[in-house]
Amino acid sequence: MNEPADGSLAFLAAAESLRALTFRSDFVVREIPAPSQLAPEAIAFAGDVRPETHDDSPYGTGRIVILHDPAEPDAWGGPWRIVCFAQAPLEPEIGTDPLLADVAWSWLVDALAARGATFHAASGTATKTLSKGFGTLAAEGDGAQIELRASWSPDGDLARHMDAWGELVCMLAGLPPGSEDIAVFGGQRSLRG
Repeated sequence: MNEPADGSLAFLAAAESLRALTFRSDFVVREIPAPSQLAPEAIAFAGDVRPETHDDSPYGTGRIVILHDPAEPDAWGGPWRIVCFAQAPLEPEIGTDPLLADVAWSWLVDALAARGATFHAASGTATKTLSKGFGTLAAEGDGAQIELRASWSPDGDLARHMDAWGELVCMLAGLPPGSEDIAVFGGQRSLRG
């Protein structure tokens, strides 16, 4: 974490509350080094759906960075900014759905709304990737992946925003709300993106 010894009280309090959050048992979250060039203060977390090792999960993974700049950059419209990333492999048939990118974005917006996590100045991209293996990779078959990158300025409780990010990663991995400890759909999902 980018936490100077004289870190602002608002940031230090927020960082401690975010570290204390708990998530569903099939979504493992850990603190990771935060980028130091984006804001004077930052904290970052990585989350993996049912990780089998310390690598990214074959089901879904994500990162979230909470940025704080007391100078309130004009583009942020306030002192806080959230940047997140989420990705998951898909069945190739799902990857060809023309509305997939729109659905991925709507899941983020819906997750934020469901938690009362209001925001402004949102931006982002949803990318779907289809791949086909050749040569020694031909045996892996076809693959598909969805990836969402987003940023927004939160209006209020940062914990609600982080909780919504966790739901987004799980949704992309095929785990809708209330499905904790239920088998992941598409257990044979391609590990390629």
